[in-house]
Amino acid sequence: MNKTLIKLVAGTSLALGGIALSNVALAQKADPAVQAVMDRSFREQGIAKLDRIQLDEFQALCSDEKFRDSPEGKKKAETLQTAALAAIKPPSDGKYLGSWAAGEKIAQSGRGSTWTDNVKTVNGGGCYNCHQISKQEISHGTIGPSLLAYGKTRGNSDVILTYTWNRISNSKAYNACSNMPRMQHFNLLTEQQIKDVMALLLDPASPVNK
Repeated sequence: MNKTLIKLVAGTSLALGGIALSNVALAQKADPAVQAVMDRSFREQGIAKLDRIQLDEFQALCSDEKFRDSPEGKKKAETLQTAALAAIKPPSDGKYLGSWAAGEKIAQSGRGSTWTDNVKTVNGGGCYNCHQISKQEISHGTIGPSLLAYGKTRGNSDVILTYTWNRISNSKAYNACSNMPRMQHFNLLTEQQIKDVMALLLDPASPVNK
């Protein structure tokens, strides 16, 4: 584990979370014509509200490739990542691992947060959409890296537990333009569900680590 990762996990620079971004943000404005098309093309239905088409600071940064790759863009990405890392809530009881069997069901489920769902719908993680997780599942995506033997090769030290929890909770805390859903940030998964996915990845008894 390199020193940079440990520093990120520790989140020592919490004060940066309050840095004002107004000057940099002015460089990023949605094209009015594009925004108008978006506004005309979507409507609210059920739990899907129009706020979903509004870019937050991460999305605005990553949608503007020229600015993103500029020195100012890279500085903003670092500031956003630091703030995101500081905002992640650790397990309320200090326990990181739940049930790997429940975690497998969550990883397989892509249900939740669509206009056909309601507030009582239990969300899934849709993890297999992007990752290979177990050898038994042959229908998996490749957008994200393979997670086979995740715990077997990394162990379950405090650093790994914290890093994995943070990655699932808000992957943009480590990579501003990560494609991974922000599970905790958007309340896509509950604390218990994140614990169960953690167990799927790290429990020695999980098929991931066999």
